[in-house]
This record gives sequence, C-alpha cells and structure tokens, in this order.
Amino acid sequence: MNPYITSLRLRTLPLSVAGIILGSGLAGFCHLGVFALAVCTALCLQILSNLSNELGDAQKGTDADQHGREAYGLQAGTITQKQMKGMILLFIGLAIVSGLALLWAAFGSLLCTQSLAFIGLGALAIIGAMTYTLGKHSYGYIGLGDLGVFLFFGLLSTIGSYYLQTQTVTWEVVWCGIAIGLPCVGVLNLNNIRDMQNDILHGKRTFASVLGPIGARIYHYLLLLFCLMIFVIEGHYWVGCIVPIWAWHIRMLGTHNEMLDKQMPVLMFSTLIVSILALF
Repeated sequence: MNPYITSLRLRTLPLSVAGIILGSGLAGFCHLGVFALAVCTALCLQILSNLSNELGDAQKGTDADQHGREAYGLQAGTITQKQMKGMILLFIGLAIVSGLALLWAAFGSLLCTQSLAFIGLGALAIIGAMTYTLGKHSYGYIGLGDLGVFLFFGLLSTIGSYYLQTQTVTWEVVWCGIAIGLPCVGVLNLNNIRDMQNDILHGKRTFASVLGPIGARIYHYLLLLFCLMIFVIEGHYWVGCIVPIWAWHIRMLGTHNEMLDKQMPVLMFSTLIVSILALF
C-alpha cells in the first residue's frame, strides 16, 4: 500500500464523523451543504491528528519497536520526517479552507459573532490535533489524551454540528454529545492498552498505563456501559441493537494483546452505527 495512504490511517476516519452525524441528524439534516462541509472539516482534522501523532511518536522514539499493529510510514522508513511535515501543512490548510467554507455556509459571514467563536474553536481543534504527541508539551504523554478525545470527538463535534444547523443548543444534544464521546474515548483507551508496555518504556504516561491492564479494561467497559445508559435515558432506545456487538467486543478484550488491534475497527465502526441508531 502507498505509504502516504497508510499514514492517513483510513480506518480511523469513520470515528471522526460519528458526532457530526449525530448532531446534524438530531437537527434534522436541515442544511445538507453545512453537513457535508462539517464532515469534510472533521475528516481533515482527523487526518491532521493522525499525521501529527505519527510524527510526534517518531521524534520521541515511541514507535521505534512497536508490535501488534501495522507499521506506519515513518516507522517503516518509507516516509521521511520532511515529507510528513509537508503533509501536516497540507491538511492544516485543507482544514482551514473547509472550516471557513463551513462557517460561510452556516452563517453567511465570517465576521459575525458565531463565526468568530467557531474560528476560535477551530483553532483549538487544530492545536489539539497536532499537540497530542507532537511537541515538548504534548498532552498525550501526560494522560490527558482521553479528555481531549472526549471534548473534540464528543461534545464539540455533536453540539457544534447541531448549532451550525439550528443556531440553538438543547440539553438532549449535550447529553448525546457526552454519550457518543465515551466510545470515542474507548477507541483511544483500546489503543493505549495495546501499546501499554511500549508506552511505559518510552515515558508516555497514558491514562491506561496509569490504571494498569485490569483497571484500563474495567474503565473501557464502563465507557461503553455509560454510553448506552445515557442514550436510553434520553429515549434513544435503538442504540440497544449494538449490545451484542459490544458484548462480543468486551469478551475479546480478555484475550491476548495481539487481538486488541483487530478490535479497534470493530469499536470505531460500531460507534458510527450507534450515532446513526440514536437518530431513530
């Protein structure tokens, strides 16, 4: 496979649009152009995060000897750091262009209060996407990655996309943003369980490594349980259809670490399905 395609980590992309689909769907998809641009912006930010994550880990030596997953471009030696930096700049530009087009479509102006507020949030999203592992003060190395995923993939994605469609916010949307953010955090937690020994060896202090193998798995179960509970309490009963898949997924977490990487796309795509089921 093309090394650039590998570094984009295409299998992670469905996760980035789960909150967009949920928020826009709760708003009734009343502006399809806004929805399409929101999806485009989210995908650009997700790819930017993936590329920055790879570069940051490579610079710190964290990915030098990873097992249990496919080697990305920098680790495999098929992409240079200079090339990776060029890709990062490209997707920063694409995220900015797509984001500004989104605000123009939603509000009709880039200078109104709403647009300026979202420009600020967009800047934070770009910074957050880049500094998870990149830079001297990367928050992913001090156990704050889970919080970042929850805020950006859950709350901001869902509430922001709903507001762009309706220019209002409801408590239901807030709770749904919290709910969909929990399995998104679960994906990162699963990644960190898989890489726990290597992360500890290289000084990467993830929340999973703080909890330990057993504690991180219990935390994972609770993330999925509370996601379902919140949706059901809010009256979104169709999300219960995902229970058999998540029950099987949880069972698989008790196996050897070699199985963990195979469970990541399962949780990613099932989270996307949950965001769709919650609309019925």
